[in-house]
Amino acid sequence: MSDAYLYAAARTPFGRFGGALAGVRPDDLAAAALTGVLAKTPGLDPAAIGDVVWGNANGAGEDNRNVGRMAVLLAGLPVSVPATTVNRLCGSSLDAAIIASRTLESGDADVVAGGVESMSRAPWVLPKPDRAFPARDVTAVSTTLGWRLVNPAMPKEWTVSLGECNEQLQEEFSISRERQDAFAARSHRLAAAAWDEGFYDDLVLPVEDLARDEGIRPGTDPGRLAALKPSFRPDGTITAGNASPLSDGASAVLLGTGEAAGRIGLAPVARIAGRGVHAVEPQRFGFAPVEAAERALRRAGIDWGDVGAVELNEAFAVQSLAWGVDPEIVNTRGGAIALGHPLGASGGRLLGTLAKVLRERRERWGVAAIRIGEGQALAVVLENVSDEVGQG
Repeated sequence: MSDAYLYAAARTPFGRFGGALAGVRPDDLAAAALTGVLAKTPGLDPAAIGDVVWGNANGAGEDNRNVGRMAVLLAGLPVSVPATTVNRLCGSSLDAAIIASRTLESGDADVVAGGVESMSRAPWVLPKPDRAFPARDVTAVSTTLGWRLVNPAMPKEWTVSLGECNEQLQEEFSISRERQDAFAARSHRLAAAAWDEGFYDDLVLPVEDLARDEGIRPGTDPGRLAALKPSFRPDGTITAGNASPLSDGASAVLLGTGEAAGRIGLAPVARIAGRGVHAVEPQRFGFAPVEAAERALRRAGIDWGDVGAVELNEAFAVQSLAWGVDPEIVNTRGGAIALGHPLGASGGRLLGTLAKVLRERRERWGVAAIRIGEGQALAVVLENVSDEVGQG
Protein backbone atom coordinates (compact mmCIF):
# COMPACT_ATOMS: atom_id res chain seq x y z
CA MET A 1 0.00 0.00 0.00
CA SER A 2 1.13 3.55 -0.74
CA ASP A 3 1.50 6.28 1.85
CA ALA A 4 -0.65 9.41 1.67
CA TYR A 5 1.09 12.80 1.64
CA LEU A 6 0.00 16.41 1.91
CA TYR A 7 1.44 18.54 -0.88
CA ALA A 8 -0.30 21.90 -0.57
CA ALA A 9 -2.99 23.70 1.43
CA ALA A 10 -5.05 26.83 0.88
CA ARG A 11 -8.10 28.42 2.41
CA THR A 12 -10.21 31.52 2.24
CA PRO A 13 -10.17 34.00 5.10
CA PHE A 14 -12.80 33.08 7.66
CA GLY A 15 -15.51 35.73 7.81
CA ARG A 16 -17.79 36.69 10.69
CA PHE A 17 -21.45 35.69 10.69
CA GLY A 18 -23.17 38.33 8.59
CA GLY A 19 -19.78 39.82 7.74
CA ALA A 20 -17.63 40.31 4.65
CA LEU A 21 -18.30 36.84 3.17
CA ALA A 22 -22.02 36.71 3.95
CA GLY A 23 -22.81 37.65 0.36
CA VAL A 24 -20.75 34.79 -1.08
CA ARG A 25 -22.47 31.50 -1.79
CA PRO A 26 -20.91 28.43 -0.16
CA ASP A 27 -20.35 26.74 -3.51
CA ASP A 28 -18.41 29.81 -4.66
CA LEU A 29 -16.34 29.75 -1.46
CA ALA A 30 -15.59 26.09 -2.11
CA ALA A 31 -14.57 26.83 -5.69
CA ALA A 32 -12.25 29.59 -4.47
CA ALA A 33 -10.44 27.26 -2.07
CA LEU A 34 -10.16 24.55 -4.73
CA THR A 35 -8.79 27.03 -7.26
CA GLY A 36 -6.38 28.37 -4.65
CA VAL A 37 -4.81 25.05 -3.76
CA LEU A 38 -4.45 24.04 -7.41
CA ALA A 39 -2.79 27.39 -8.18
CA LYS A 40 0.10 26.18 -6.03
CA THR A 41 0.67 23.29 -8.44
CA PRO A 42 0.65 24.88 -11.90
CA GLY A 43 2.31 21.80 -13.39
CA LEU A 44 -0.53 19.49 -12.35
CA ASP A 45 -2.99 18.63 -15.08
CA PRO A 46 -6.41 19.03 -13.40
CA ALA A 47 -7.74 16.20 -15.52
CA ALA A 48 -5.36 13.89 -13.63
CA ILE A 49 -7.18 14.50 -10.32
CA GLY A 50 -8.81 11.19 -9.49
CA ASP A 51 -11.38 12.50 -7.04
CA VAL A 52 -12.40 15.46 -4.91
CA VAL A 53 -13.65 14.70 -1.40
CA TRP A 54 -15.35 17.69 0.21
CA GLY A 55 -16.74 18.31 3.67
CA ASN A 56 -19.91 20.24 4.50
CA ALA A 57 -22.02 20.16 7.64
CA ASN A 58 -25.17 21.81 6.35
CA GLY A 59 -26.19 20.91 2.83
CA ALA A 60 -29.64 22.37 3.31
CA GLY A 61 -29.41 25.32 0.94
CA GLU A 62 -26.91 26.68 -1.59
CA ASP A 63 -24.52 23.92 -0.49
CA ASN A 64 -26.68 22.08 -3.03
CA ARG A 65 -26.47 18.50 -1.73
CA ASN A 66 -23.06 17.74 -3.30
CA VAL A 67 -21.14 20.97 -2.94
CA GLY A 68 -17.87 19.19 -3.77
CA ARG A 69 -19.10 18.56 -7.30
CA MET A 70 -20.44 22.11 -7.51
CA ALA A 71 -16.97 23.40 -6.56
CA VAL A 72 -15.34 21.33 -9.31
CA LEU A 73 -17.73 22.68 -11.94
CA LEU A 74 -17.58 26.30 -10.73
CA ALA A 75 -13.78 26.21 -10.53
CA GLY A 76 -13.63 25.30 -14.22
CA LEU A 77 -12.03 21.89 -13.75
CA PRO A 78 -12.67 19.30 -16.44
CA VAL A 79 -16.13 17.79 -16.13
CA SER A 80 -14.41 14.40 -15.92
CA VAL A 81 -13.15 15.22 -12.39
CA PRO A 82 -15.55 13.53 -9.95
CA ALA A 83 -16.39 14.72 -6.45
CA THR A 84 -18.26 13.66 -3.36
CA THR A 85 -19.39 15.52 -0.26
CA VAL A 86 -19.16 14.04 3.22
CA ASN A 87 -20.84 15.20 6.41
CA ARG A 88 -19.39 14.61 9.85
CA LEU A 89 -20.52 18.01 11.13
CA CYS A 90 -17.56 20.02 12.52
CA GLY A 91 -15.18 17.26 11.42
CA SER A 92 -16.36 17.14 7.81
CA SER A 93 -13.22 18.38 6.05
CA LEU A 94 -10.90 16.42 8.34
CA ASP A 95 -13.04 13.39 7.56
CA ALA A 96 -12.71 14.25 3.86
CA ALA A 97 -8.93 14.21 4.21
CA ILE A 98 -9.07 10.90 6.09
CA ILE A 99 -11.23 9.36 3.37
CA ALA A 100 -8.91 10.79 0.72
CA SER A 101 -5.85 9.33 2.46
CA ARG A 102 -7.43 5.88 2.45
CA THR A 103 -8.19 6.29 -1.24
CA LEU A 104 -4.53 7.01 -1.86
CA GLU A 105 -3.29 4.12 0.24
CA SER A 106 -5.50 1.75 -1.71
CA GLY A 107 -4.11 3.09 -5.00
CA ASP A 108 -7.43 4.30 -6.35
CA ALA A 109 -6.69 7.97 -7.13
CA ASP A 110 -4.81 11.18 -6.40
CA VAL A 111 -7.23 13.51 -4.67
CA VAL A 112 -8.07 16.96 -3.40
CA ALA A 113 -9.87 17.24 -0.07
CA GLY A 114 -11.44 20.21 1.61
CA GLY A 115 -14.59 21.68 3.03
CA VAL A 116 -16.84 24.70 3.17
CA GLU A 117 -19.47 26.33 5.33
CA SER A 118 -21.43 29.53 5.05
CA MET A 119 -23.16 29.79 8.40
CA SER A 120 -24.43 33.24 7.40
CA ARG A 121 -26.31 31.80 4.43
CA ALA A 122 -27.62 28.64 6.12
CA PRO A 123 -31.34 28.62 5.35
CA TRP A 124 -34.39 28.17 7.51
CA VAL A 125 -36.28 24.95 6.82
CA LEU A 126 -39.87 23.85 7.27
CA PRO A 127 -40.86 20.28 8.11
CA LYS A 128 -43.26 18.65 5.72
CA PRO A 129 -46.77 18.33 7.20
CA ASP A 130 -48.01 14.89 8.14
CA ARG A 131 -51.19 15.47 6.14
CA ALA A 132 -52.48 17.73 3.39
CA PHE A 133 -53.80 21.22 4.16
CA PRO A 134 -52.79 21.51 7.85
CA ALA A 135 -54.58 24.33 9.67
CA ARG A 136 -51.90 24.87 12.31
CA ASP A 137 -48.89 27.17 12.15
CA VAL A 138 -45.49 25.82 11.07
CA THR A 139 -42.23 27.05 12.57
CA ALA A 140 -39.22 27.76 10.36
CA VAL A 141 -36.08 26.21 11.87
CA SER A 142 -32.60 27.70 11.43
CA THR A 143 -30.01 25.29 10.00
CA THR A 144 -27.06 27.42 11.14
CA LEU A 145 -25.96 25.29 14.08
CA GLY A 146 -27.06 22.48 16.36
CA TRP A 147 -29.87 19.98 16.49
CA ARG A 148 -33.00 20.58 14.43
CA LEU A 149 -36.21 18.68 13.77
CA VAL A 150 -35.17 16.34 16.57
CA ASN A 151 -36.56 12.83 16.65
CA PRO A 152 -38.72 12.59 19.81
CA ALA A 153 -37.21 9.16 20.51
CA MET A 154 -33.86 10.82 21.30
CA PRO A 155 -33.12 11.06 25.06
CA LYS A 156 -33.40 14.68 26.21
CA GLU A 157 -29.91 14.69 27.75
CA TRP A 158 -28.42 13.98 24.33
CA THR A 159 -30.07 16.89 22.55
CA VAL A 160 -29.26 19.82 24.83
CA SER A 161 -27.56 22.82 23.22
CA LEU A 162 -23.85 22.71 22.45
CA GLY A 163 -23.33 25.42 25.04
CA GLU A 164 -25.11 23.46 27.74
CA CYS A 165 -23.01 20.40 26.85
CA ASN A 166 -19.91 22.42 27.56
CA GLU A 167 -21.25 23.90 30.77
CA GLN A 168 -21.60 20.30 31.89
CA LEU A 169 -18.01 19.65 30.79
CA GLN A 170 -16.66 22.57 32.81
CA GLU A 171 -18.51 21.25 35.85
CA GLU A 172 -17.02 17.79 35.37
CA PHE A 173 -13.46 19.13 35.15
CA SER A 174 -13.84 22.24 37.37
CA ILE A 175 -12.60 24.62 34.68
CA SER A 176 -13.20 28.18 35.81
CA ARG A 177 -14.50 31.10 33.78
CA GLU A 178 -11.15 32.83 34.39
CA ARG A 179 -9.18 29.99 32.79
CA GLN A 180 -11.53 29.93 29.81
CA ASP A 181 -11.24 33.69 29.28
CA ALA A 182 -7.45 33.55 29.55
CA PHE A 183 -7.34 30.79 26.93
CA ALA A 184 -9.59 32.80 24.61
CA ALA A 185 -7.45 35.92 24.97
CA ARG A 186 -4.38 33.82 24.12
CA SER A 187 -6.07 32.63 20.94
CA HIS A 188 -6.64 36.19 19.74
CA ARG A 189 -3.14 37.28 20.72
CA LEU A 190 -1.44 34.41 18.89
CA ALA A 191 -3.67 34.71 15.81
CA ALA A 192 -3.00 38.45 15.50
CA ALA A 193 0.74 37.88 15.90
CA ALA A 194 0.70 35.12 13.28
CA TRP A 195 -0.96 37.40 10.75
CA ASP A 196 1.37 40.30 11.58
CA GLU A 197 4.40 38.03 11.11
CA GLY A 198 3.16 36.77 7.73
CA PHE A 199 2.51 33.18 8.82
CA TYR A 200 -0.83 32.96 7.02
CA ASP A 201 0.16 34.88 3.89
CA ASP A 202 0.77 31.78 1.77
CA LEU A 203 -2.09 29.77 3.26
CA VAL A 204 -4.96 32.24 2.83
CA LEU A 205 -6.26 33.67 -0.44
CA PRO A 206 -8.30 36.90 -0.47
CA VAL A 207 -12.01 36.70 -1.26
CA GLU A 208 -14.35 39.65 -1.81
CA ASP A 209 -11.75 42.17 -0.57
CA LEU A 210 -11.34 40.18 2.66
CA ALA A 211 -7.69 39.24 3.05
CA ARG A 212 -7.51 38.38 6.74
CA ASP A 213 -9.62 36.37 9.17
CA GLU A 214 -12.37 38.74 10.20
CA GLY A 215 -12.98 37.67 13.79
CA ILE A 216 -9.56 38.38 15.30
CA ARG A 217 -9.62 41.03 18.03
CA PRO A 218 -5.98 41.90 18.81
CA GLY A 219 -6.85 43.95 21.90
CA THR A 220 -8.75 41.14 23.61
CA ASP A 221 -7.67 40.46 27.18
CA PRO A 222 -9.17 38.45 30.06
CA GLY A 223 -10.43 41.62 31.74
CA ARG A 224 -12.55 42.61 28.76
CA LEU A 225 -13.82 39.06 28.32
CA ALA A 226 -14.83 38.93 31.99
CA ALA A 227 -17.41 41.66 31.34
CA LEU A 228 -19.40 39.47 28.92
CA LYS A 229 -22.60 37.81 30.10
CA PRO A 230 -22.90 34.00 30.12
CA SER A 231 -24.65 32.71 27.00
CA PHE A 232 -26.29 29.49 28.15
CA ARG A 233 -26.88 29.64 31.91
CA PRO A 234 -27.54 32.71 34.07
CA ASP A 235 -24.63 31.69 36.30
CA GLY A 236 -22.66 29.91 33.59
CA THR A 237 -19.05 30.27 32.43
CA ILE A 238 -19.37 30.11 28.65
CA THR A 239 -19.75 33.38 26.76
CA ALA A 240 -19.52 34.67 23.23
CA GLY A 241 -15.92 35.55 24.04
CA ASN A 242 -14.60 32.13 25.07
CA ALA A 243 -16.38 30.14 22.35
CA SER A 244 -15.76 30.11 18.61
CA PRO A 245 -17.99 32.40 16.51
CA LEU A 246 -20.35 31.46 13.71
CA SER A 247 -18.27 31.84 10.54
CA ASP A 248 -18.06 31.55 6.76
CA GLY A 249 -15.14 30.04 4.80
CA ALA A 250 -13.58 27.18 2.88
CA SER A 251 -10.34 25.20 2.94
CA ALA A 252 -8.58 22.72 0.66
CA VAL A 253 -5.62 20.34 0.79
CA LEU A 254 -3.97 18.50 -2.08
CA LEU A 255 -3.11 14.92 -1.17
CA GLY A 256 -1.22 12.35 -3.21
CA THR A 257 1.05 9.36 -2.99
CA GLY A 258 4.82 9.77 -2.89
CA GLU A 259 4.96 8.59 -6.49
CA ALA A 260 2.66 11.46 -7.51
CA ALA A 261 5.30 14.14 -6.83
CA GLY A 262 6.35 14.20 -10.47
CA ARG A 263 2.79 14.75 -11.70
CA ILE A 264 2.05 17.32 -9.00
CA GLY A 265 5.32 19.19 -9.51
CA LEU A 266 6.04 19.60 -5.77
CA ALA A 267 7.74 17.65 -3.03
CA PRO A 268 5.34 16.54 -0.27
CA VAL A 269 5.50 18.40 3.03
CA ALA A 270 3.81 15.93 5.40
CA ARG A 271 2.74 12.30 5.57
CA ILE A 272 -0.57 11.20 7.04
CA ALA A 273 0.86 8.77 9.56
CA GLY A 274 -2.14 7.93 11.75
CA ARG A 275 -5.87 8.42 11.98
CA GLY A 276 -8.30 8.07 14.85
CA VAL A 277 -12.05 8.29 15.35
CA HIS A 278 -13.95 7.99 18.61
CA ALA A 279 -17.47 8.47 19.93
CA VAL A 280 -19.00 9.13 23.35
CA GLU A 281 -22.38 10.19 24.73
CA PRO A 282 -23.56 13.13 22.57
CA GLN A 283 -23.43 15.65 25.41
CA ARG A 284 -19.78 14.75 26.17
CA PHE A 285 -18.54 15.47 22.65
CA GLY A 286 -16.07 18.03 23.95
CA PHE A 287 -13.93 15.31 25.53
CA ALA A 288 -14.05 12.86 22.60
CA PRO A 289 -10.77 14.03 20.95
CA VAL A 290 -8.74 12.57 23.81
CA GLU A 291 -9.27 8.97 22.71
CA ALA A 292 -9.36 9.84 18.99
CA ALA A 293 -5.86 11.32 19.32
CA GLU A 294 -4.62 8.32 21.33
CA ARG A 295 -5.81 6.00 18.57
CA ALA A 296 -4.13 8.09 15.87
CA LEU A 297 -0.86 8.10 17.83
CA ARG A 298 -0.92 4.33 18.28
CA ARG A 299 -1.47 3.82 14.57
CA ALA A 300 1.44 6.15 13.82
CA GLY A 301 3.63 4.19 16.23
CA ILE A 302 4.49 7.16 18.45
CA ASP A 303 3.40 8.66 21.76
CA TRP A 304 2.88 12.13 23.20
CA GLY A 305 6.56 12.50 23.99
CA ASP A 306 7.25 12.60 20.25
CA VAL A 307 4.64 15.27 19.42
CA GLY A 308 5.96 18.75 18.80
CA ALA A 309 2.79 20.57 17.66
CA VAL A 310 -0.97 20.21 18.08
CA GLU A 311 -3.79 21.90 16.21
CA LEU A 312 -6.97 21.42 18.23
CA ASN A 313 -10.15 23.05 17.05
CA GLU A 314 -11.24 25.53 19.72
CA ALA A 315 -14.98 25.26 19.44
CA PHE A 316 -15.07 26.20 23.14
CA ALA A 317 -12.18 27.13 25.40
CA VAL A 318 -13.37 24.67 28.03
CA GLN A 319 -12.92 21.74 25.64
CA SER A 320 -9.32 22.64 24.95
CA LEU A 321 -8.53 23.03 28.63
CA ALA A 322 -10.20 19.73 29.53
CA TRP A 323 -7.82 17.83 27.24
CA GLY A 324 -4.75 18.62 29.33
CA VAL A 325 -2.14 18.63 26.53
CA ASP A 326 0.93 20.84 27.05
CA PRO A 327 -0.42 24.32 26.15
CA GLU A 328 2.97 25.40 24.79
CA ILE A 329 2.51 23.18 21.73
CA VAL A 330 -1.24 23.73 21.16
CA ASN A 331 -2.52 26.23 18.58
CA THR A 332 0.62 28.34 18.63
CA ARG A 333 -0.69 30.39 15.70
CA GLY A 334 -4.13 31.01 17.15
CA GLY A 335 -7.25 28.90 17.04
CA ALA A 336 -10.91 28.88 16.14
CA ILE A 337 -11.96 31.24 18.95
CA ALA A 338 -10.08 33.96 17.09
CA LEU A 339 -9.83 32.68 13.53
CA GLY A 340 -13.40 31.39 13.25
CA HIS A 341 -15.06 28.00 12.87
CA PRO A 342 -16.96 27.53 9.59
CA LEU A 343 -17.98 23.98 10.43
CA GLY A 344 -17.19 22.11 7.24
CA ALA A 345 -13.95 24.00 6.60
CA SER A 346 -12.18 23.78 9.96
CA GLY A 347 -10.53 20.38 9.52
CA GLY A 348 -8.76 21.47 6.35
CA ARG A 349 -7.56 24.59 8.15
CA LEU A 350 -6.12 22.45 10.93
CA LEU A 351 -4.14 20.28 8.52
CA GLY A 352 -2.72 23.17 6.51
CA THR A 353 -1.75 25.08 9.64
CA LEU A 354 -0.24 22.02 11.34
CA ALA A 355 1.93 21.13 8.37
CA LYS A 356 3.33 24.66 8.30
CA VAL A 357 3.83 24.85 12.08
CA LEU A 358 5.80 21.59 11.95
CA ARG A 359 8.10 23.06 9.32
CA GLU A 360 8.38 26.36 11.18
CA ARG A 361 9.26 24.66 14.49
CA ARG A 362 11.38 21.97 12.78
CA GLU A 363 9.34 19.28 14.52
CA ARG A 364 8.72 15.85 13.07
CA TRP A 365 5.33 14.87 14.51
CA GLY A 366 2.07 16.75 14.97
CA VAL A 367 -1.58 16.04 15.81
CA ALA A 368 -4.70 17.67 14.34
CA ALA A 369 -7.87 16.95 16.29
CA ILE A 370 -11.46 18.13 16.22
CA ARG A 371 -14.51 17.41 18.34
CA ILE A 372 -17.85 16.90 16.67
CA GLY A 373 -21.39 17.53 17.87
CA GLU A 374 -23.47 14.44 18.60
CA GLY A 375 -20.56 12.88 20.47
CA GLN A 376 -17.72 12.21 18.02
CA ALA A 377 -14.15 13.28 17.33
CA LEU A 378 -11.43 12.81 14.73
CA ALA A 379 -7.65 13.06 14.88
CA VAL A 380 -4.82 12.85 12.35
CA VAL A 381 -1.09 12.49 12.97
CA LEU A 382 1.14 14.28 10.47
CA GLU A 383 4.82 13.52 9.96
CA ASN A 384 6.90 16.41 8.66
CA VAL A 385 8.79 15.03 5.62
CA SER A 386 10.24 18.33 4.43
CA ASP A 387 13.90 19.20 4.88
CA GLU A 388 12.91 21.42 7.79
CA VAL A 389 13.09 18.81 10.54
CA GLY A 390 15.38 19.19 13.52
CA GLN A 391 17.73 16.45 14.56
CA GLY A 392 16.59 14.43 17.60
